[in-house]
Amino acid sequence: MKGLSRRDFLKVSGVAGGALLLGIDGGEVMSGTKSRVAFVKTESRKYGMKALLKTLKVNPVKGKEVLIKPNFNTADLFPGSTHNDTLTALVEEIWEMGAKSVSVGERSYPLTQEVMEEKGILPLLKKLNVKVIDFDHLDGKDWVLFEPKKSHWTKGFRIARPILDAECLVSTCCLKTQQYGGVFTMSLKLHVGVVPTSRHGYEYMRELHSSPHQRKMIAEINQPFKPALVILDGMEAFVDGGPMTGKRARGNILVASADRVAIDAVGVAILKYLGSNEATTKRKIFEQE
Repeated sequence: MKGLSRRDFLKVSGVAGGALLLGIDGGEVMSGTKSRVAFVKTESRKYGMKALLKTLKVNPVKGKEVLIKPNFNTADLFPGSTHNDTLTALVEEIWEMGAKSVSVGERSYPLTQEVMEEKGILPLLKKLNVKVIDFDHLDGKDWVLFEPKKSHWTKGFRIARPILDAECLVSTCCLKTQQYGGVFTMSLKLHVGVVPTSRHGYEYMRELHSSPHQRKMIAEINQPFKPALVILDGMEAFVDGGPMTGKRARGNILVASADRVAIDAVGVAILKYLGSNEATTKRKIFEQE
């Protein structure tokens, strides 16, 4: 498995430093909205997380009640799910940056409690003074219905209230392809976990995964909320298959931004460099849906 060198990534992506600005058309510099993306090449998650957040030059967590949304859809080994060391390093840095409180919120498949127990993350979170919010146990009123006009969801979709009410939402995703219609699964796809599998007799995940409009539906569920920070763990990637298992490649990179689209754009660039499948490599980055 080939690693991603800093020089090679900068050559591929056309940037000149450890932080870049992405415009909405993928240009490095353009008038209007630009998003800062930081990346660090490292073999150490603990060192890398500290260097990454220092490089990004923002502190959205200071004095805030922070909610972390990891990739715990299943307990599959990283990058099938968030690495325990990544979550630990992130929590430690959030505390160091002056957070008022730290929680982890998730809806897994199968049951969230079972996934967290299998991953062995619960004792680590307890030691780090992190509260766990299991979305499986939310009351009906805590799944908030959204019915946007022209939505590709036939009956709208529901979002977990803790996500909507979070004073500071931090999301951490993995770097991987998705063989079930999503093409890739990073920051935007991560947030499918804020929608219930089913509610009031309706199967939300069944509709999502059977729809030809899956990628548009993923974008739509990201509209009602905005993370203050997104971390992408590219220490390893699935360059084919995914999201639970797949062909692996070594990336040795961590990426951070407040912009979910920018994170995914940089992630796709990394997948291209690592030698991903045709669904990823045969289109330009911003030609991906």
